[in-house]
Amino acid sequence: MTFEPTLDFARQLDAQDPLREFRQHFLIPPGPDGQDCLYFCGNSLGLQPRTARAAVERQFENWQNLAVEGHFKGETPWMQFHERLQGASARIVGAKPVEVVVMNNLTTNLHLLLITFYQPTATRYKVLMEGGAFPSDQYALETQVRQRGYEPDDAIVELVPRPGEHTLRTADIEAKIAELGDSLCTVIMGGLNYYTGQVYDMAAITRAGHAVGARVGFDLAHAAGNVELHLHDWDVDFACWCSYKYLNSSPGGVSGVFIHERFADQPELLRLAGWWGYEEKERFQMKKGFKPMRGAAGWQLSNGAVLTMAVHEAALQVHEAAGGMPALRRKSELLTGYLEFLITRLGLSAEQLEIITPADPAQRGCQLSLLVHRNGRDLFEHLMAVGVIGDWREPNVIRLAPVPLYNTFEDVYRVGEVLAAWAGRQ
Repeated sequence: MTFEPTLDFARQLDAQDPLREFRQHFLIPPGPDGQDCLYFCGNSLGLQPRTARAAVERQFENWQNLAVEGHFKGETPWMQFHERLQGASARIVGAKPVEVVVMNNLTTNLHLLLITFYQPTATRYKVLMEGGAFPSDQYALETQVRQRGYEPDDAIVELVPRPGEHTLRTADIEAKIAELGDSLCTVIMGGLNYYTGQVYDMAAITRAGHAVGARVGFDLAHAAGNVELHLHDWDVDFACWCSYKYLNSSPGGVSGVFIHERFADQPELLRLAGWWGYEEKERFQMKKGFKPMRGAAGWQLSNGAVLTMAVHEAALQVHEAAGGMPALRRKSELLTGYLEFLITRLGLSAEQLEIITPADPAQRGCQLSLLVHRNGRDLFEHLMAVGVIGDWREPNVIRLAPVPLYNTFEDVYRVGEVLAAWAGRQ
């Protein structure tokens, strides 16, 4: 598509947008002028679905009217509430329902998965991750390897871009995996790098890891609900993700877990066990000896956090109504492409501002990371002051994410106007 830098063009795209009605499904905070702000921070926290409050209120009513019997009675018995989320969650990450479960929070789930899928030996103990990964992943791995008796500086291998580049090349990732060979125990990377916005070739990384006998998993915090995923077909061993970014399911909301079907019938796999992961038909017999449920559900610890799960269900229903990831990606590529077009028209040199997110739509989601070499913090504060809500990451990156469920092409145009006014003063 040939873009045009005009308001009329943006409004024309909005008029043709098959997802335009879904903006009305969300509550958008007001800007300084009292009108809707330009919210480009869904990569950090998604907006509140209008149905979220009523979904939680229904569970408050169940608690009020049924109390403990709410576990077994009513329209949404709490005993099986997590099962209500399996189908939609599986479709988001390209999995079978038996391979996914919604539980806990993201870093808790990452630790639980590493207990199972990081099983080092005297010779195979290395972990491969991307350098500058989100701190939770760094800290989780540091403590996991220490608990196994290794030093992080020795056990953890970090991938870094080539000199002068901002993103990783797939060939370099594959080469490092091959180099580590029999010493590599586990690969754990973000599916999409939070800082640069780069989407990694998860299929290629998984193939390379399996070729040397390693387990391969991904933190999909910034990928789930943002890019199309095919975890089952890619043969990924394990993954986890949060629900509060592109899935719009409340701050600190529940997390999702993927464990490939080939592990579904291996009860002997080492894991941290809990009552809710015990075989459901026998759970109330209260027997000794852990007997896990089949599939990912066997990694559950405690009964589900129903109030946050209720919000998650409401958000997933909006996601499903929009047509799922194929429909969202079609709009996302246009929205992000339009933002990129407007930024490149600013005429700024690379010494002033760079887009460090890959230009190839297949290698990015809806986030663009702007590396601002001079007065970056001033630009960010100006954006916030005029009602453009983005995200600042030290030392000098502004992340802007036009989310297809609720952002419009006119939103993108308005952000371009603000950036153009700023560029004119440089």
